[in-house]
Amino acid sequence: MVFPKNGWYAFLEQESRKEYFQSLWLFLQQQYRSCEVYPPQEQLWNAFAWTDPQQVKVVILGQDPYHAPGQAMGLAFSVASGIKLPPSLRNIYRELQSDCGVQSDSGDLTRWARQGVFLLNTVLTVRAGEAGSHRGKGWERLTDGAIRLLSEDPAPKAFLLWGNDARSKKDLIGQSRHLVLEAAHPSPLSAHRGFFGCRHFSQANAFLQENGREPVQW
Repeated sequence: MVFPKNGWYAFLEQESRKEYFQSLWLFLQQQYRSCEVYPPQEQLWNAFAWTDPQQVKVVILGQDPYHAPGQAMGLAFSVASGIKLPPSLRNIYRELQSDCGVQSDSGDLTRWARQGVFLLNTVLTVRAGEAGSHRGKGWERLTDGAIRLLSEDPAPKAFLLWGNDARSKKDLIGQSRHLVLEAAHPSPLSAHRGFFGCRHFSQANAFLQENGREPVQW
């Protein structure tokens, strides 16, 4: 396996030596050989590759990747430019426009990742058409470790926790120095129960500026 050669490398290399990760990797190799798995293997580590831990200013947690063809690209909620916006991302953009007046036609969120927005799914892979199919295989242990590592870093960060899965990670985050914002998931099933109107984008930027960090150009 080839890990990103950046500040995440030591963490990922250390995790890869552990028994849980080796079991996970054997499972993944079998899955990639025998069925359609998203994202493509070459995009698996994109969240880590695009955003060095020392650059992270905002953390947005997803669940598992999109499970429809051509959507998942290794960044939570993101799709490649030219791909129709999935419903959750449409709702994220709707809230962003309401909150900050920002409009976007492209679902490619690498522009956020380059600015220090860590777009992490808590499970990094999924079988085509089967949401949640790779949960409980070991990814959660790896991504919990990544969240703890970011929390332990003293640089102030905003953690945006959308939906029950993301909110369950709250106890991993040191809230004395970081901002933790919680809301319903942006899915059409739940966005009207507290995601719309949450104003997380402007709140995150206000927190960053108050702590001497550059705001995100959403």
